[in-house]
Amino acid sequence: MHYFEYRNRELFAEDVSIRELVREFDTPLYIYSARTLRRHFQAFDSAFQGISHLTCFSVKANSNICVLKLLAEMGSGMDIVSGGELFRVLKAGIDPQKIVYSGVGKREHEIREALLSDILMFNVESRQELEKINQVAGEMNVQARVSLRINPDVDPRTHPYISTGLKKNKFGMDLEQALSSYQLAMTLPYIQPVGIDCHIGSQLTSVEPFLEALERIKIFYGQLVDLGMEIRYLDLGGGLGITYDQEDPPHPAEFGRAVKDSLKELDLTLILEPGRVIAGNAGILVTRVLYTKKTPSKNFVIVDAAMNDLLRPSLYGSYHRIAPVQEKDGSLCYVDVVGPICETGDFLAQGREIPEAEQDDLLAVFSAGAYGFTMSSQYNSRPRPAEVLVDKNEVILARRREVYFDLLQLEEQCF
Repeated sequence: MHYFEYRNRELFAEDVSIRELVREFDTPLYIYSARTLRRHFQAFDSAFQGISHLTCFSVKANSNICVLKLLAEMGSGMDIVSGGELFRVLKAGIDPQKIVYSGVGKREHEIREALLSDILMFNVESRQELEKINQVAGEMNVQARVSLRINPDVDPRTHPYISTGLKKNKFGMDLEQALSSYQLAMTLPYIQPVGIDCHIGSQLTSVEPFLEALERIKIFYGQLVDLGMEIRYLDLGGGLGITYDQEDPPHPAEFGRAVKDSLKELDLTLILEPGRVIAGNAGILVTRVLYTKKTPSKNFVIVDAAMNDLLRPSLYGSYHRIAPVQEKDGSLCYVDVVGPICETGDFLAQGREIPEAEQDDLLAVFSAGAYGFTMSSQYNSRPRPAEVLVDKNEVILARRREVYFDLLQLEEQCF
C-alpha cells in the first residue's frame, strides 16, 4: 500500500495536494511519501522477526539524504556500492557497523575510506579485489572483514539487464572460484572472512529463485565450515519485486517465512539488501504536458520530464503507470508520452491508453521512488528536478531544483 490517493478526484501525497506542491516547486518533480517508506520498511524488516538479521537498504535505489535519514531512524543499515554512497550514508548518520559494501569495481581510495570508517564488511566480487583489500588493509595495519559474493548460476527470471546471478553476469564468483578464494582469504594476514554474499537479481516476482540459490549456498557454507572457517553472516542481497503493472510479487511476509524456514538450522545473522521494495512505490514523478501532437500514425503527449529524469522506460522498456493529477471525464486515447530530449528513445510510455491530455495538464508517473532520481543526468544540459518528501501534511524540500548555474559550476576555470 502507498499513500498517493485521489480525494475529490485530485491526487494527494499523504495530506498534501500534488497541485499545491507543483505550484511551489514546479515540474518535473519527484515526490516521496514518508509514511509509505516507513510502512514498507516495517513490513519487510518485521518479516524476519525471530531470527538474527540486519536489513540494509540498497542506497543505489534512492540515495536522497532525507530518505536515508528516515530509514536510519527505523533501524535500517545500508548497502552501498561506491565511495560516494559511503559518504552519503555517513552524512545521514548511519552506524558504520550497519554498512556493507558491494560492487565489482572498488577503487583503492574507496577501500581505504571504508576501512577508515570501520564498516561491517566488504562483499568481495573477485580474487584480485580480495588481494587489493588485503594490500590496503595491510598499509593501514587493520583487519578487513569480508564476505565473498557467490554467483550460484540461478535464473532470477527478470529483465536481463538486472539479472546478476547467472554465469554470464559480471558479478561474483562461481562456486569453484569462490572456494579457492576463501582458502586464499584464510592465508591473507589482513583479511577476516566473516560472511557469504549472494545477490541474484532485481525485480524478482517469485520466491523460488531465492530458495534455489539458498540451497546451493547452504551446501557451500558446509564446505567452509569443514575448512574451519567461522562464518557469521549470510548476505542474501535484495531483489524482491514490486507491482508496476500486472506483476504479482510475493509479500515480504511470504518471502520471510520461506527464508526463515530454509535457514532454521543455521546459526547465522541474515543480511538483506532491499531497495525497490522499500522505495519504489513510495515515490512519483510529476510532469506537465507541454504540447500534444497528432500524426497520421501516432498521437504524442509531449511533457517536460524526459529520459534524463526517469531513465527506466528508455533503458529497460519498463512500465510506469501514468495518470492525470486531476481526474477527468472523457475519452481515452492511445498515445506515446515523450520528453523534450533529442533522442527517439526519449519516452515515458509508448502506445499507452490514458485520458485525453491537454496542454498544461499535470501527469503523475507512479512507482518512481526507486531507480528514478538516482539514475538521472543532465543530458541535453537539462537541470535535474527537485525532490520533496511529504510526511502527513509536512513538506520537506529534500533536494532543490538545479538551475543553469549548477550545470557550469564544475567548469568555472573555462570562463
